[in-house]
Amino acid sequence: MSSRRPCLAAALLCTCLVAGPTRAAPSKAADREALKKTLLDLAQRAPFREARLGLQLVSLDDGSVVFSKDADALMNPASNVKLVTAAAALARLGPEYRFDTEFLVEPGPSERVKTLWVRGKGDPSITTERLHAMASELSHLGLREVGELVLDDTWFDAERLAPGFEQEISDRAYAAPTGALSLNANAVGVYLRASSPGGRAVVELEPPSEYFEVVNQAAGASSRARRASVSSQWTGSAQRITVRGTVPVSGEWAVWKRIDNPPMYFGYTFRKVLEMHGIRVRGKPRLGVVPERARLLYAAQSETFDLVLKRMNKHSSNFVAEQLLKTLGAEVKGPPGSTANGVAVAEEFLDREAGIPRGSYILRNGSGLNDTNRFTPRQLAQLLKVMWDRFPLAPEFLSSVGIAGKDGTLRYRFEGSEAVGRLRAKTGTLENVSALSGYVQSVGGERFAFSVIVNDHPGRAAPVIQGIDAIGAAVAAVGAPGGPDRAVASLMQPSSVSPSSNEEAKARIRTYLAVAQKADQRNLPFLRTAWRTEHDPAVRAVLADSIYESDPRDYLGTRALLDSFTASDEVYGRLRRLARELKVELPCVGSLTSLGAEGNGEALARLVELARASAGDAAAQRTVSGALADVARTAPDELLISLRGASAADRDAALGLLAQGMAQQQDADHPLWPAVRKVMASTDAAVAAFGRELDATLSQRMAAEKAPRVVQAAGSTVPPATTQPAVAPAPTDRPGG
Repeated sequence: MSSRRPCLAAALLCTCLVAGPTRAAPSKAADREALKKTLLDLAQRAPFREARLGLQLVSLDDGSVVFSKDADALMNPASNVKLVTAAAALARLGPEYRFDTEFLVEPGPSERVKTLWVRGKGDPSITTERLHAMASELSHLGLREVGELVLDDTWFDAERLAPGFEQEISDRAYAAPTGALSLNANAVGVYLRASSPGGRAVVELEPPSEYFEVVNQAAGASSRARRASVSSQWTGSAQRITVRGTVPVSGEWAVWKRIDNPPMYFGYTFRKVLEMHGIRVRGKPRLGVVPERARLLYAAQSETFDLVLKRMNKHSSNFVAEQLLKTLGAEVKGPPGSTANGVAVAEEFLDREAGIPRGSYILRNGSGLNDTNRFTPRQLAQLLKVMWDRFPLAPEFLSSVGIAGKDGTLRYRFEGSEAVGRLRAKTGTLENVSALSGYVQSVGGERFAFSVIVNDHPGRAAPVIQGIDAIGAAVAAVGAPGGPDRAVASLMQPSSVSPSSNEEAKARIRTYLAVAQKADQRNLPFLRTAWRTEHDPAVRAVLADSIYESDPRDYLGTRALLDSFTASDEVYGRLRRLARELKVELPCVGSLTSLGAEGNGEALARLVELARASAGDAAAQRTVSGALADVARTAPDELLISLRGASAADRDAALGLLAQGMAQQQDADHPLWPAVRKVMASTDAAVAAFGRELDATLSQRMAAEKAPRVVQAAGSTVPPATTQPAVAPAPTDRPGG
């Protein structure tokens, strides 16, 4: 009997091992069919219906293609190109790679040296804090005096900007140049505050140095509204930081701007830091090449490569991506590192190790900025699978991208879905472009690689991003109760809005405005949860405004505001009515004006749209009129771009209110007029024609605003009658002419 029991047990075990997969297979097949059905339904819904959608979903467990839609279409992947840069850099440089910054002196004693050479090797992670550590090391090595500080930037070529960067003229930090000697991602922090209304605002730079020239034209203001702009421009001898507008006396505001001469920025800052550590530098920094006779005094090494990759992918740093691409060129092809050589190295990797042949894609830069690169969703999904299967590189590659609902650019996405913590991916966002490529492990345990790219979508990015998130959440929900359909339903907003009663809306708006007044970042989790679950579009816009006001520096807060606030009657119109009943300042418009004053194109476009939407509401028109005049003062070039892109009706209404606001300001040297003249002088005939038309229209409107009013009975006023159309004044007669 005892001999029969083991045989019976063995037979039962064999039966279980064979029967288990047999029972699981139908379940897995059913799960996949449900997922396919959900994804197909999503692909046919708005906003994908009006755009180009490419999608590739691959199982990492069995290698099969689970779902595919237009996966072979070449599309602009935006910052998903950083996945290519990261993969090539890991494969060619290795996870253990570190960047060196070398300090060299003449042979002999190192206490007082004639020349201290600094040779950069492209380290993208040098910060002001690390400069202090470098100076401390040099001090401990006995260095006390330097005759001249010579900066060797020749590890990279002289081209500062990668292809694609020229498509927009911007001084924002995301468009920073490359440099073998770089500091703080080649950007400077500009901090603004004011001590009294009407007094000169305080402008502080981080880091401060003689590299900068500050032009402070900003004043303090008693209101909470911020109407300031900061510009950064290389003059040939210094980086000029110009500040215009008004700064509220309550609180501090900061913005980061790009610099244009990386080695000199590094050199002047390092000179100041050396002196803070007791090392005197007699001469000014200059460029030069390290001679062969120089001896190495000290080599500073960067943080580990995994941290560099995380900074690039989790926070989508264009600067780090372009630095890595040039480093690839220098290390593999030899210095000087160039974008072209870096691209060649990346193409060799894709061809030989990822099975993606040259000529089947377009790679021009390492960051994905602007309309420059083209990849297919199938190619990106294939790259992801290759890196997943390559164990020596997989941990660093996988950990470099954002975690849904946890960090990086995915920190506030997928909230409330099964994708939180299960999905890791790289985002990509440009005008009319949204992308997401990465990995996800479903609730059922299956692991997938995916790439979603959406091009040419009309309107705002928010619905597209929401749809992409629904795709990721659907995949993550495979094996969960309710499955993919339930995940999609929880993320996608209902097609019909759900406005609450006026009393309910006013109560919530009052609460959220009070929270916004505190400007406390600790309130963000509460506000974001409320924003995600709020179905009343007007209240949702106020929540977005509160999120922005709680941390104006956070890009995601700005994104929430721009995506939630519209000029529609259900949002802007209803907010005007509710604000009057609450007797509070109209929400959202002040924040949009602050963003517009900084030159934010989307915020300026919203303000232009508000002009026509304010028709018939005198109070709203006064608010928008003042806002347009304010942004015209601090961001004139950007406002003209928004006006040119607006519909004829929106532009006409905006010019009318802009003329009112500028007439009230009575500024003969208003900055808008030089900007208009610059547009009129454009070599592009269409742009120049727009400039002339705008010049004539705005001049006529302002002349009408300044004309004396004819008083009629009962105190009403009408403008003086004219028998012929108004004629634009000659340039010498126009304000600022």
